[in-house]
Amino acid sequence: MIVCVCKRISDRDIARHASAGMDFDDIQFELGIATQCGRCEGCARDVVERHRTAAAQHAHAQPALPLSGYRAIPIMLAA
Repeated sequence: MIVCVCKRISDRDIARHASAGMDFDDIQFELGIATQCGRCEGCARDVVERHRTAAAQHAHAQPALPLSGYRAIPIMLAA
């Protein structure tokens, strides 16, 4: 959906930047969102917050060590 009509910026554009770790001020500078009439600022901030939170949760779910280069060790279960 279009969030900023003045600059024609969609929620997907905002979400992509927020998921990359950018905060609202960074996205505002990069895309120009909420720099004209300002009506979109609240919605844009909501989209940023929603996607930054999701990106942070996803980052915490990642393994601490890379899995490449390790070999699996078979586990024998008792019958």
